[in-house]
Amino acid sequence: MIRLEFYSEGSRISGFMCEGHSGLDDAGRDVLCAAVTGAIRLIETAINDVLGTGAAVKVNENVPRIELRLPPESGQEQEDAAQALLAGLMLLGVKLHDEYPDNIEVSSL
Repeated sequence: MIRLEFYSEGSRISGFMCEGHSGLDDAGRDVLCAAVTGAIRLIETAINDVLGTGAAVKVNENVPRIELRLPPESGQEQEDAAQALLAGLMLLGVKLHDEYPDNIEVSSL
């Protein structure tokens, strides 16, 4: 099961953690894992490389697991864009859960 967990501070999404394997197919052939991995990579690249927020990222490829935490302060334009990206990732996670309820779990802390 893929577990996608979002962290929040009030109404602000401060980051996320994603771990696990969907179990739909073997590693490297699993379309759900590929979709989630692609989305996570896009969000991390956009937040850090395009927006330049300096979000902290921890990766453990043995699990697999990735965690991203936004810094407490950034410019308003960066913050607004990062919030839109994270909200989009959350919505995608919910939609994937609707399609694959036994393979992906989405929660917000």
